[in-house]
Amino acid sequence: MAEGSNVDDIGDYRPGLKAAAELSVKSPLREAGLRKNEIRMISKAMGLPTWSKPAYACLASRFVYGEEITEEKLYMIDQAEQFLIEHGFLEERVRLHGNIARIEVPAKDIPKLVEEDIRESVYKRFTDLGFKFVTIDMKGYRLGSMNATLNNGK
Repeated sequence: MAEGSNVDDIGDYRPGLKAAAELSVKSPLREAGLRKNEIRMISKAMGLPTWSKPAYACLASRFVYGEEITEEKLYMIDQAEQFLIEHGFLEERVRLHGNIARIEVPAKDIPKLVEEDIRESVYKRFTDLGFKFVTIDMKGYRLGSMNATLNNGK
């Protein structure tokens, strides 16, 4: 079995990498010393249509550490993120904190997200999916934001 982590993933807290190592899962991109930008350049040279696709981590990375991961919660997050994508937010994350959805979009896209019609439709869809509260992270989208919930997170 193989997975797609790369050298850029090493410095971040990634519990999945430990699990992969424990199960002897191969990491060919990381083992070859490749970084994200190099993988994109190679993919483009090979004519792969995904060469410029935004990074998209496993849905389990949307959960606050210690939160039980269930099929129902994964579905909620997936549907919520798909809804944002359908509304033009191509770089987004919906982070789950208990019954709270914390939306991350790039800071430049926050004004669009809070436009009344979009804000109301997002709130309705998310609460229909089962979220009790829907929030926007004012710092904007950033990789590894859940690490702030760890004891040493900032």
